[in-house]
Amino acid sequence: MTGGLYSRLIIACAILLSVLLTGLGIVLGQFFPLFSNESGLDLQRKYWLFLIVTLVLAFVLAFFIATRMMLQYARPIDQVTKTAVQIARGDYLARTQTDEFEFDNELAVAIDKIGNNLQEMSMLRTMEKERLKTLIESMGSGLLMFGREGSVNLLNGVFEKTFGFSKSEVIGKTFKSIGLPTDIENLIEEVFMTEQVHEKQVRVDVGGVSSYMSVYGAPVIGHHGNWLGIIVVLHDITKLVQLEEVRKDFVANVSHELRTPVTSIKGFTETLLDGAMEDPVILKEFLGIIQKESDRLHYLIDDLLALSGMERDGFSLQFTAVNLNAVIEDAIRGVSGKLERKSMDVLVTIPDDFILEADADRLIQVMVNLLSNAINYSKEQTKITVTVKKRQDDAVIEVRDEGIGIAQSELPRLFERFYRVDRARSRESGGTGLGLAIVKHLVEAHGGTVDVKSVMGQGTAFQIRIPMQQVEKQSV
Repeated sequence: MTGGLYSRLIIACAILLSVLLTGLGIVLGQFFPLFSNESGLDLQRKYWLFLIVTLVLAFVLAFFIATRMMLQYARPIDQVTKTAVQIARGDYLARTQTDEFEFDNELAVAIDKIGNNLQEMSMLRTMEKERLKTLIESMGSGLLMFGREGSVNLLNGVFEKTFGFSKSEVIGKTFKSIGLPTDIENLIEEVFMTEQVHEKQVRVDVGGVSSYMSVYGAPVIGHHGNWLGIIVVLHDITKLVQLEEVRKDFVANVSHELRTPVTSIKGFTETLLDGAMEDPVILKEFLGIIQKESDRLHYLIDDLLALSGMERDGFSLQFTAVNLNAVIEDAIRGVSGKLERKSMDVLVTIPDDFILEADADRLIQVMVNLLSNAINYSKEQTKITVTVKKRQDDAVIEVRDEGIGIAQSELPRLFERFYRVDRARSRESGGTGLGLAIVKHLVEAHGGTVDVKSVMGQGTAFQIRIPMQQVEKQSV
């Protein structure tokens, strides 16, 4: 037996019944002399025998009744009680033996339903907890949560990685003792003080690396309007800030590049209108300058339109079988005037009938820009070397000059729009500062890469790699 409350009550009732039956037997034994003629010792023996028999029968009857009651009532109740205790301790899998007859009662069924409901709620809570944990950890932003007392309750991996903290170091600490940047600490304090949403952009220096973050802090309000703490989300906006800086630089550079030729054209035109056109020599000289500045303005607009078209969605190349020998010849003819003015030669080393899959017009544009760049930054009576090789499944084209060279510190920014190593020389030669940016876009649209190596005073070599066969049509 389980020794439960109900079992003890039934046993007590059985003992009480046995005592009552025994007492009844004793009372009935008092009437023995009335029904027997015997006296003395014989009557006393019969009397004790009657008491013993009565006691045994009372015990047997009480035991039988107690057993039946325990099997029918006490054992199921004790089992249900035991199951309820297990469920209360968190064992939601505990169940009563409802397949047996004595357990087929409303209490057992109710306890099992409670267990089923709690088990489902526990599973749902576990699933929601895992989902929340996965969501928090997979966020691209840092997350920090504080309780009402101001100590950290929760943080995610992005926050740890960004600031170099670990959960064991941060959990339970206040925001003042973590060591956060001052701007972030001030925002957290403002949220605590005002219980209002605050947001600001801050610059963060961690490990010698600077980054920009958008910090959002908000109070956490419960279902009943009670204040539970605050949550802080830190989103890295470094790339957005850099893109904004690039945009500002681009607008400033375009404005400057457009203003310079327009100012020259306007100035020389006003001079001519003021009477300088009467002198044929000055007239011819000024008209030549106006034409040069107009050409520069025209090239700049063409390059801007070309670059804008390449960056627009839907830009694609027309791939065909291209003879690279013919492409290089067309590009050299396109810069022949510049070569003649500086008495320069181009030496080409390429296998006969070098065929690859590419956009012929765009490839000519790439080669013209590379050759023009080499001419602009080379001294007179030097040579440019164009070498073409097949390396594995790529065509490798190298354009090497004997120019002034480029410092190593300048190489990472060489393909930026309007970036010039020597602004004075570039402006004098009519360069727009967009040629190499166009080259990079077109080469990458072919699925290739472009690299540059340079030695100051000895020259620069641009090397582009383009797949011989296009697996799929490339687009930008």
